[in-house]
Amino acid sequence: MIDIRNITKSFGDRQVLAGISGTFKPGDTSLIIGGSGTGKSVLLKCMIGLIKPDSGEVLYDNRNFLSGDINEQKAIRREMGVLFQGSALFDSKTVLENVRFPLDMLTDQSESEKLDRAQECLKRVGLDKATDRMPSEISGGMKKRVGIARAIVLNPKYLFCDEPNSGLDPLTSIKIDQLISEITDEFKITTIVITHDMNSMMEIGEKIMFLYQGHKLWEGNSNTITQSDVKELNEFIYANKLLREAEK
Repeated sequence: MIDIRNITKSFGDRQVLAGISGTFKPGDTSLIIGGSGTGKSVLLKCMIGLIKPDSGEVLYDNRNFLSGDINEQKAIRREMGVLFQGSALFDSKTVLENVRFPLDMLTDQSESEKLDRAQECLKRVGLDKATDRMPSEISGGMKKRVGIARAIVLNPKYLFCDEPNSGLDPLTSIKIDQLISEITDEFKITTIVITHDMNSMMEIGEKIMFLYQGHKLWEGNSNTITQSDVKELNEFIYANKLLREAEK
């Protein structure tokens, strides 16, 4: 479980996060949504330690990530898996080598153990036949699946996905959403997805947090999001629908 408490962050005179709090439970696919510049990506970076918030707490199963010593922070980081927006694959490495990379860097497993684990994760995302291909030889959707395989190769307790559907067609986006949701449920991971995709909100939004200009204006799930009386959220949903229709 992840608890964030009163997270604030400013860059110069501009406040990006204004006291954000929330709880994210194991086995749930939780979404943080909002338009561009609302603070959702900054919040994620605060949660995984890429940005230090000005104040607040981030607790991983009651362990304070921000105030812990270096060894405590490293231990928590080893329990994280991250799917970056652009997949962030190494162009010079094969699909298998990309997935193996965290094992090479962070474990002392034998070569056979690392190979078996990487192949197991690629099989889980349906890419066991693509192990020797280079990133330039696979589609955008396949790159996302490689990124997911790499994110789960260390058996993380916490999975963070930054705009996993960015640049994908609607059908591929649905498949990526389903894969993330299935893996979350299967391994009881605490998963947080940063997105502005309406399909994701309706299909996998077991918990949804809506940010607007650095403030949390609404919290609920896919069953209650369309019943909100929050003006800014309704405008966001409407704009998202128009964008989807224009893409068809």
